[in-house]
Amino acid sequence: MNQLNFQKMSQKELHDYVLAHREDSEAFYAYVDKLHAEGNWIEMPALMSEQDLDNHPEFLEHIRNSSQSQDNVV
Repeated sequence: MNQLNFQKMSQKELHDYVLAHREDSEAFYAYVDKLHAEGNWIEMPALMSEQDLDNHPEFLEHIRNSSQSQDNVV
């Protein structure tokens, strides 16, 4: 069996692989490590209501931009 090189996979490739091979804990941990290394998320406290989103405009902007880029993918 060929050994996959998770470090050479893109975040998207690794994400897709982990979803297809949920029992592969090595792939899962490689994916989590890649997420931490790339650090492309926004941290914010837990929301108590939908209105709390008004206090985090950068998060809403990130979500809008992410969904627009997803819409453009064919």
